[in-house]
Amino acid sequence: MRFRRTRSDDLSINLTPLIDVVFLLLIFFMVSTSFTKATQLAINLPEAEGQPAPQRASKLELMIAANGAFTLNGKPVSNQPIDLRRALRTEAKDNRDIPITIAADGAAAHRHVVTALDAASALGFHQLTIAAQTPRGAND
Repeated sequence: MRFRRTRSDDLSINLTPLIDVVFLLLIFFMVSTSFTKATQLAINLPEAEGQPAPQRASKLELMIAANGAFTLNGKPVSNQPIDLRRALRTEAKDNRDIPITIAADGAAAHRHVVTALDAASALGFHQLTIAAQTPRGAND
């Protein structure tokens, strides 16, 4: 008697559906994850310690009040960039080596300080200083 031998196929696992399921799970978790944006940055600005800058005979002092009012060497100036550049050009004449000290109130908006820095930079001033105060208790 001859018995027929049943042919056995090679057993293998088809990985295609497995990969599909893994990708579907990955997409599900990516879509369902909530991404949060930080709406606020909490920063602590450093206090400035060190020696005061030496006093020079001629310099420009630009003060920025908390409400955004500008004064250049004690004279009121508009906080518009074109007016500020005109006032800086008038005070400095043709000398671009005059140091400019920017003294901004701590509550002044950052945009006012950027406006002042941009106006001075556009005119070609190279010596810019931002005024700071010594921290309390630093002289002890």
